Amino acid sequence: MWSALVLAFSLLVAAPASNAQAKPAAPAPAAAPAQAAVPAAPQGRKKRVAIFDFDYATVQTSTAALFGTNVDVGKGISDLLVTDLVKDGTYSVIERKALDKILTEQNFSNSDRANPTSAAKIGKLLGVDAIIVGSITQFGNETKNTNIGGTGGGLGGFGIGGFGKKKSKAIVAVNARMVDIDSGEILGVADGKGESARESTSLLGGGGNWHGFGAGGANFGSSDFQQTILGEAVKSAVDQMSTGLAANNTKLQTRTINVSGLVAAVEGGQIILNVGGK
Repeated sequence: MWSALVLAFSLLVAAPASNAQAKPAAPAPAAAPAQAAVPAAPQGRKKRVAIFDFDYATVQTSTAALFGTNVDVGKGISDLLVTDLVKDGTYSVIERKALDKILTEQNFSNSDRANPTSAAKIGKLLGVDAIIVGSITQFGNETKNTNIGGTGGGLGGFGIGGFGKKKSKAIVAVNARMVDIDSGEILGVADGKGESARESTSLLGGGGNWHGFGAGGANFGSSDFQQTILGEAVKSAVDQMSTGLAANNTKLQTRTINVSGLVAAVEGGQIILNVGGK
Protein backbone atom coordinates (compact mmCIF):
# COMPACT_ATOMS: atom_id res chain seq x y z
CA MET A 1 0.00 0.00 0.00
CA TRP A 2 2.71 2.44 1.05
CA SER A 3 4.68 1.49 -2.03
CA ALA A 4 1.72 2.34 -4.26
CA LEU A 5 1.22 5.74 -2.58
CA VAL A 6 4.89 6.62 -2.88
CA LEU A 7 4.84 5.68 -6.56
CA ALA A 8 1.72 7.79 -7.21
CA PHE A 9 3.19 10.79 -5.37
CA SER A 10 6.40 10.50 -7.38
CA LEU A 11 4.46 10.53 -10.64
CA LEU A 12 2.51 13.64 -9.59
CA VAL A 13 5.70 15.52 -8.69
CA ALA A 14 7.50 14.49 -11.87
CA ALA A 15 4.62 15.41 -14.17
CA PRO A 16 4.90 19.23 -13.85
CA ALA A 17 8.64 19.06 -14.28
CA SER A 18 8.22 16.92 -17.37
CA ASN A 19 5.62 19.32 -18.76
CA ALA A 20 7.89 22.31 -18.06
CA GLN A 21 10.73 20.65 -19.91
CA ALA A 22 8.53 19.79 -22.86
CA LYS A 23 7.18 23.32 -23.22
CA PRO A 24 8.69 24.85 -26.37
CA ALA A 25 10.80 27.99 -25.96
CA ALA A 26 9.16 31.23 -26.99
CA PRO A 27 10.31 32.25 -30.46
CA ALA A 28 12.93 35.03 -30.50
CA PRO A 29 11.61 38.34 -31.79
CA ALA A 30 12.17 38.70 -35.48
CA ALA A 31 15.15 40.87 -36.29
CA ALA A 32 14.26 44.19 -37.83
CA PRO A 33 14.91 44.15 -41.56
CA ALA A 34 18.21 45.83 -42.44
CA GLN A 35 17.72 49.13 -44.13
CA ALA A 36 19.32 49.31 -47.52
CA ALA A 37 21.72 52.18 -47.98
CA VAL A 38 19.97 54.95 -49.84
CA PRO A 39 22.22 56.22 -52.60
CA ALA A 40 22.80 59.94 -52.62
CA ALA A 41 20.74 61.81 -55.15
CA PRO A 42 22.82 62.48 -58.23
CA GLN A 43 23.96 66.05 -58.41
CA GLY A 44 23.10 68.08 -61.46
CA ARG A 45 25.85 69.18 -63.76
CA LYS A 46 27.75 72.29 -62.92
CA LYS A 47 26.50 75.44 -64.54
CA ARG A 48 28.73 76.40 -67.44
CA VAL A 49 30.04 79.93 -67.77
CA ALA A 50 32.40 81.80 -70.05
CA ILE A 51 34.40 84.79 -68.83
CA PHE A 52 35.07 87.70 -71.16
CA ASP A 53 38.12 89.93 -70.90
CA PHE A 54 37.24 92.87 -68.68
CA ASP A 55 36.70 96.32 -70.11
CA TYR A 56 39.44 98.69 -68.99
CA ALA A 57 38.67 101.81 -71.05
CA THR A 58 38.19 103.86 -67.88
CA VAL A 59 41.73 103.17 -66.68
CA GLN A 60 43.56 102.73 -69.99
CA THR A 61 45.39 106.05 -69.82
CA SER A 62 46.56 105.58 -66.25
CA THR A 63 47.68 101.99 -66.81
CA ALA A 64 49.66 102.99 -69.91
CA ALA A 65 51.45 105.59 -67.79
CA LEU A 66 51.96 103.03 -65.06
CA PHE A 67 53.54 100.34 -67.22
CA GLY A 68 55.07 102.59 -69.86
CA THR A 69 52.95 101.01 -72.58
CA ASN A 70 49.39 99.87 -73.24
CA VAL A 71 48.91 96.67 -71.25
CA ASP A 72 45.65 94.73 -71.56
CA VAL A 73 44.88 94.69 -67.86
CA GLY A 74 41.34 93.52 -68.69
CA LYS A 75 42.71 90.21 -69.97
CA GLY A 76 44.95 89.94 -66.92
CA ILE A 77 41.99 90.34 -64.55
CA SER A 78 39.92 87.87 -66.57
CA ASP A 79 42.66 85.24 -66.46
CA LEU A 80 42.94 85.55 -62.68
CA LEU A 81 39.16 85.22 -62.32
CA VAL A 82 39.16 82.06 -64.45
CA THR A 83 41.81 80.55 -62.18
CA ASP A 84 39.86 81.47 -59.04
CA LEU A 85 36.55 80.03 -60.27
CA VAL A 86 38.15 76.82 -61.54
CA LYS A 87 39.78 76.30 -58.13
CA ASP A 88 36.49 77.07 -56.37
CA GLY A 89 34.65 74.45 -58.43
CA THR A 90 31.21 76.07 -58.32
CA TYR A 91 31.08 76.53 -62.09
CA SER A 92 32.38 74.75 -65.13
CA VAL A 93 34.43 77.40 -66.92
CA ILE A 94 34.83 77.31 -70.69
CA GLU A 95 38.40 76.94 -71.90
CA ARG A 96 40.04 80.12 -73.08
CA LYS A 97 40.91 78.74 -76.53
CA ALA A 98 37.28 77.85 -77.25
CA LEU A 99 36.15 81.35 -76.29
CA ASP A 100 38.86 83.07 -78.32
CA LYS A 101 37.96 80.99 -81.38
CA ILE A 102 34.32 82.08 -81.27
CA LEU A 103 35.24 85.72 -80.60
CA THR A 104 37.56 85.75 -83.61
CA GLU A 105 34.96 84.15 -85.87
CA GLN A 106 32.35 86.70 -84.78
CA ASN A 107 34.72 89.70 -85.12
CA PHE A 108 34.06 90.55 -81.49
CA SER A 109 35.63 93.92 -80.66
CA ASN A 110 37.10 95.16 -77.40
CA SER A 111 34.37 97.78 -77.21
CA ASP A 112 31.80 94.99 -76.76
CA ARG A 113 33.50 93.45 -73.73
CA ALA A 114 31.04 94.88 -71.22
CA ASN A 115 27.96 94.79 -73.48
CA PRO A 116 25.47 92.22 -72.08
CA THR A 117 23.56 91.90 -75.37
CA SER A 118 26.67 91.14 -77.42
CA ALA A 119 27.92 88.77 -74.74
CA ALA A 120 24.62 86.86 -74.71
CA LYS A 121 24.90 86.17 -78.45
CA ILE A 122 28.37 84.71 -78.01
CA GLY A 123 27.13 82.67 -75.06
CA LYS A 124 24.53 80.93 -77.22
CA LEU A 125 27.21 79.89 -79.69
CA LEU A 126 29.30 78.49 -76.85
CA GLY A 127 26.35 76.63 -75.32
CA VAL A 128 26.96 78.01 -71.84
CA ASP A 129 24.43 78.89 -69.15
CA ALA A 130 25.75 82.40 -68.57
CA ILE A 131 28.41 84.89 -69.59
CA ILE A 132 30.46 86.86 -67.09
CA VAL A 133 31.44 90.35 -68.20
CA GLY A 134 33.09 93.05 -66.16
CA SER A 135 34.88 96.36 -65.91
CA ILE A 136 37.92 97.76 -64.16
CA THR A 137 36.98 101.05 -62.54
CA GLN A 138 40.19 101.79 -60.65
CA PHE A 139 43.74 100.60 -61.24
CA GLY A 140 46.63 102.60 -59.93
CA ASN A 141 48.62 103.80 -57.00
CA GLU A 142 49.23 106.63 -54.64
CA THR A 143 52.88 107.32 -53.95
CA LYS A 144 54.58 109.65 -51.50
CA ASN A 145 58.34 110.10 -51.61
CA THR A 146 60.81 111.66 -49.22
CA ASN A 147 63.94 112.14 -51.32
CA ILE A 148 67.54 112.60 -50.30
CA GLY A 149 69.86 114.04 -52.93
CA GLY A 150 67.52 113.75 -55.89
CA THR A 151 64.53 115.34 -57.58
CA GLY A 152 61.03 114.21 -56.70
CA GLY A 153 59.30 111.12 -57.91
CA GLY A 154 55.88 111.11 -59.51
CA LEU A 155 53.36 108.43 -60.47
CA GLY A 156 54.63 104.94 -59.84
CA GLY A 157 58.06 105.84 -58.57
CA PHE A 158 59.41 107.92 -61.43
CA GLY A 159 62.39 110.04 -60.44
CA ILE A 160 65.89 111.15 -61.29
CA GLY A 161 68.72 109.83 -59.16
CA GLY A 162 68.31 110.04 -55.44
CA PHE A 163 67.82 107.70 -52.56
CA GLY A 164 64.67 107.95 -50.56
CA LYS A 165 61.93 106.47 -48.51
CA LYS A 166 58.79 105.76 -50.44
CA LYS A 167 55.32 104.91 -49.22
CA SER A 168 53.13 103.47 -51.95
CA LYS A 169 49.48 102.50 -51.89
CA ALA A 170 47.88 100.56 -54.74
CA ILE A 171 44.12 100.51 -55.30
CA VAL A 172 42.27 98.22 -57.71
CA ALA A 173 38.48 98.13 -58.12
CA VAL A 174 36.58 95.73 -60.39
CA ASN A 175 32.99 94.65 -60.93
CA ALA A 176 31.47 91.69 -62.73
CA ARG A 177 28.01 90.91 -64.08
CA MET A 178 26.52 87.51 -64.77
CA VAL A 179 24.38 87.65 -67.92
CA ASP A 180 21.61 85.26 -68.96
CA ILE A 181 22.34 84.29 -72.54
CA ASP A 182 18.68 83.92 -73.57
CA SER A 183 17.34 87.24 -72.31
CA GLY A 184 20.48 89.32 -71.77
CA GLU A 185 19.23 89.92 -68.23
CA ILE A 186 21.83 90.58 -65.54
CA LEU A 187 21.32 87.77 -63.02
CA GLY A 188 23.85 88.87 -60.45
CA VAL A 189 26.72 91.23 -59.77
CA ALA A 190 29.92 91.02 -57.77
CA ASP A 191 32.44 93.68 -56.82
CA GLY A 192 35.97 93.64 -55.54
CA LYS A 193 38.24 96.35 -54.22
CA GLY A 194 41.79 95.62 -53.21
CA GLU A 195 44.22 97.92 -51.48
CA SER A 196 47.81 97.39 -50.45
CA ALA A 197 50.27 99.80 -48.89
CA ARG A 198 53.90 99.40 -48.08
CA GLU A 199 56.70 101.62 -46.89
CA SER A 200 60.15 100.73 -48.09
CA THR A 201 63.56 102.10 -48.89
CA SER A 202 64.23 102.11 -52.62
CA LEU A 203 66.58 103.42 -55.27
CA LEU A 204 64.70 105.88 -57.45
CA GLY A 205 66.35 105.68 -60.82
CA GLY A 206 65.34 107.48 -63.98
CA GLY A 207 62.94 105.75 -66.35
CA GLY A 208 59.41 104.44 -66.35
CA ASN A 209 59.54 101.09 -64.62
CA TRP A 210 56.97 100.52 -61.87
CA HIS A 211 57.88 97.81 -59.40
CA GLY A 212 60.08 96.09 -61.95
CA PHE A 213 57.69 96.17 -64.91
CA GLY A 214 58.74 98.00 -68.03
CA ALA A 215 57.24 98.18 -71.50
CA GLY A 216 55.15 95.24 -72.63
CA GLY A 217 52.60 92.97 -71.02
CA ALA A 218 52.59 91.78 -67.42
CA ASN A 219 51.57 88.32 -66.28
CA PHE A 220 49.23 89.02 -63.38
CA GLY A 221 49.38 85.41 -62.26
CA SER A 222 53.15 85.36 -61.85
CA SER A 223 54.57 85.24 -58.34
CA ASP A 224 56.83 88.19 -59.16
CA PHE A 225 53.86 90.41 -59.93
CA GLN A 226 51.71 89.21 -57.03
CA GLN A 227 54.47 90.06 -54.57
CA THR A 228 54.34 93.71 -55.60
CA ILE A 229 52.05 96.25 -54.00
CA LEU A 230 49.92 96.43 -57.13
CA GLY A 231 49.86 92.64 -57.42
CA GLU A 232 48.57 92.31 -53.86
CA ALA A 233 45.79 94.79 -54.57
CA VAL A 234 44.85 93.03 -57.82
CA LYS A 235 44.66 89.62 -56.14
CA SER A 236 42.57 90.94 -53.27
CA ALA A 237 40.08 92.57 -55.65
CA VAL A 238 39.74 89.47 -57.84
CA ASP A 239 39.37 87.14 -54.84
CA GLN A 240 36.50 89.26 -53.48
CA MET A 241 34.81 89.31 -56.87
CA SER A 242 35.22 85.56 -57.34
CA THR A 243 33.60 84.87 -53.96
CA GLY A 244 30.65 87.07 -54.91
CA LEU A 245 30.17 85.29 -58.24
CA ALA A 246 30.24 81.87 -56.58
CA ALA A 247 27.52 83.05 -54.18
CA ASN A 248 25.35 83.98 -57.19
CA ASN A 249 25.24 80.34 -58.29
CA THR A 250 21.65 79.89 -57.09
CA LYS A 251 20.44 82.71 -59.34
CA LEU A 252 21.56 80.88 -62.44
CA GLN A 253 19.31 78.21 -63.92
CA THR A 254 20.73 75.31 -65.89
CA ARG A 255 19.55 75.72 -69.46
CA THR A 256 17.49 73.04 -71.15
CA ILE A 257 18.51 72.73 -74.77
CA ASN A 258 15.66 71.63 -77.05
CA VAL A 259 16.71 69.75 -80.16
CA SER A 260 14.24 69.28 -83.00
CA GLY A 261 14.64 66.91 -85.90
CA LEU A 262 13.03 64.38 -88.21
CA VAL A 263 12.92 60.59 -88.11
CA ALA A 264 15.11 59.64 -91.05
CA ALA A 265 14.77 55.87 -90.82
CA VAL A 266 13.85 52.92 -88.61
CA GLU A 267 16.21 49.99 -88.98
CA GLY A 268 16.45 46.87 -86.84
CA GLY A 269 14.70 48.40 -83.87
CA GLN A 270 16.81 51.56 -84.07
CA ILE A 271 15.50 55.01 -84.88
CA ILE A 272 17.78 57.29 -86.90
CA LEU A 273 17.14 60.99 -86.40
CA ASN A 274 18.14 63.86 -88.62
CA VAL A 275 18.81 66.89 -86.44
CA GLY A 276 20.94 68.78 -88.93
CA GLY A 277 20.18 72.33 -89.95
CA LYS A 278 19.69 73.76 -93.37
